[in-house]
Amino acid sequence: MKVKVRVFATLLEYVKTKLGETLTVELEKGADGGDLLKKINIPVNEVKLFIVNGKWQEIDEPLKDEDTIGIFPPVGGG
Repeated sequence: MKVKVRVFATLLEYVKTKLGETLTVELEKGADGGDLLKKINIPVNEVKLFIVNGKWQEIDEPLKDEDTIGIFPPVGGG
């Protein structure tokens, strides 16, 4: 199956893309967010929000073909 992925902020350094670029990633059927993160080399502990088709989803829930995913790190401020 194929999913479309957008990575944001400090997580961009792991995937070597620019902000706003969409990656197409091929995964095995039944793969979950953890499998996706491994495939694109993002440590799971660096991810705060995992958004699938516009809705928050647990990383261990299965993904589906053609899902659109946004991956966000924790946001700091002061």
